[in-house]
Amino acid sequence: MILYDLRCSQGHTFEAWFKDSGTFDQQAKYGDVECPTCSDTSVEKAIMAPRLSSATRKKGLEHDLPVARSGPGKERASEVAREILDAVGKVQKHVEDNCENVGENFADEARAIHYGEAEERGIYGKATETEVEDLVEEDIPVSRIPWKKRKLS
Repeated sequence: MILYDLRCSQGHTFEAWFKDSGTFDQQAKYGDVECPTCSDTSVEKAIMAPRLSSATRKKGLEHDLPVARSGPGKERASEVAREILDAVGKVQKHVEDNCENVGENFADEARAIHYGEAEERGIYGKATETEVEDLVEEDIPVSRIPWKKRKLS
């Protein structure tokens, strides 16, 4: 497993675990890496501090640099990553099964529901950062949730 610092085209930074660098490259190419803040799929690796192996540390070059993990920690990280992805999938399924997808009209529909101009119900969809900020300023309850794009068959 490898941890990357990532940045979307909107400037949001976040971390994500991948099996290896090739896995990141493939997932990014197909738009499967998504910013948790804005759902942007135009994502690239951000500049990261180097992680040196224990062999480098033995040469006397440690100087408080982080060490790459291996062994049981690596397997645990992989297990935790799978558990997180499983939980995200369950949340997404629950939302899809119990709420209405209003797509790009999320902000307008959330506002209409809040002010009693539309039927009260659970909704989900897309909103820009500015739209979300405006909803929060109006005390309209919104939550960001991780969302995984479905593969087209």
